[in-house]
Amino acid sequence: YFFLSILSLVDMSYVTTTVPQMLVNMVCPRRVISWGACVAQMFIFLVLGSTDCVLYAVMAYDRYVAICFPLHYTLLMSRAICIKMVTFCWLISIAGALINTVFTMGLPYCGPYKINHFFCEVPAVLKLACADTSFNDQLDFVLGFILLLVPLSLILTSYARIFASILRIRSSQGRFKSFSTCISHVTVVTMFYGPAMIMYMKPASWYDPERDKKLALFYNVVSAFLNPMIYTLRN
Repeated sequence: YFFLSILSLVDMSYVTTTVPQMLVNMVCPRRVISWGACVAQMFIFLVLGSTDCVLYAVMAYDRYVAICFPLHYTLLMSRAICIKMVTFCWLISIAGALINTVFTMGLPYCGPYKINHFFCEVPAVLKLACADTSFNDQLDFVLGFILLLVPLSLILTSYARIFASILRIRSSQGRFKSFSTCISHVTVVTMFYGPAMIMYMKPASWYDPERDKKLALFYNVVSAFLNPMIYTLRN
């Protein structure tokens, strides 16, 4: 439950980064956010979103060790190792978010300063720049590869080994018990990674503000809201 507690903390922070501003914009006719608040929102949102990505991979590895090496679990996943893994998640997420935020907000913006989005997300803000954003698009892809595709590949590898191990279990009850410990995590990962990859790994020519709003709303609000319900139903 150590990683679940960290995930819950990240999800609560993730939602509170954007939802209050979204609710204010729904009520107030004058929808304004200052430049400093926009920078802060973008940076915090990227940190928490990236932490989610890497943390899902760590949780998949945790399940892999628990199912495939149950007798060595306490040695391979000691408290100290778990803390180091979570620390790594935060450090790499902060580094990626800092790079992305600096290069995005360092562009010249000539106006009109109207973000066609619920909050200050990188793709929407880049559309306001009055300069060539091809480097930023490439940077988004590289960071997306590191923080989305690499963790996803680790998740897929972990579950491929887990399912192979489950199939070797002779009793159907044992197979069901092992599989049921993974299905909640697989569901949560699918809900988060699908929209996030479409959002940050797509070519710039595929930009669609209305579709991006729906994707952001899903992986930012809906996914975080359903996570505890999915894990609770499994328990």
